[in-house]
Amino acid sequence: MILTWLYVPGDRPQVVTKALAAGADAVIVDLEDAVPASRKEYARAATAELLTARPPVPVHVRVNALGSPWAGADLTALTGLRGLAGLRLPKVTAPEQIVRVADRTGGVALYALLESALGVERAYEIARAHPSLHGLSLGEADLRADLGITAERGLDWPRSRVVVAARAAGLAPPAQSVFPDIRDLEALAASCAHGRALGFLGRAAIHPRQLPVIERAYLPTPEEVTAAREIAGAARRTPGAVALPDGRFVDPAVLAVAERILTLSTRPTPP
Repeated sequence: MILTWLYVPGDRPQVVTKALAAGADAVIVDLEDAVPASRKEYARAATAELLTARPPVPVHVRVNALGSPWAGADLTALTGLRGLAGLRLPKVTAPEQIVRVADRTGGVALYALLESALGVERAYEIARAHPSLHGLSLGEADLRADLGITAERGLDWPRSRVVVAARAAGLAPPAQSVFPDIRDLEALAASCAHGRALGFLGRAAIHPRQLPVIERAYLPTPEEVTAAREIAGAARRTPGAVALPDGRFVDPAVLAVAERILTLSTRPTPP
């Protein structure tokens, strides 16, 4: 189960090496926003070299936006490399884009980044476009710019839209978009708690110091685990709906939430 994704620029191989040992569940090598045009070819070549072997953690690559001058070369260079765990496709706006990439890459796990109003509107159609699509995410910086949003709460509707679309299409819960301030860990924790309440699972990071904060926010508390065990125990003893001694009502939906908490609880707590 992946809770933490660490972005790293593709044109800085020494930083990529450090990122692989930083404790993230997966590393995302970025060929798009983090790499200037003059270094696109170098970043692509360095990433392809990395992926000729199998890295110690899953490595995904965010290729350049489909339709850009670099996207086709990115897909050609990376497809078939043994160390590639997945491709993240930026600025997706239509299901046909997913189909074209899936046909070209032959079964590589794909993840669609929705970064515009049009992408969010078509979230469900994109989510069910092809079996190779494994997940959705928001690109919140671009989405803010597209919608003219300045207040944090203005993103809650598109966030919920993506969570619902992923669930409706049978995909895993999406991970939250990156938190841009690498110093304010208290604000990051609060933002993660809000994202968890909206239905996200895990988060992308842009610095290793963000990783333990994200894990702590998404792992259940001891109180949640205790309550989940009580619910699971009651459901085993009495099939169907049952009321606990303290008045809490247990039915299949409540049990499903408890089982998810218990699954998460088996993951070690970060330091």
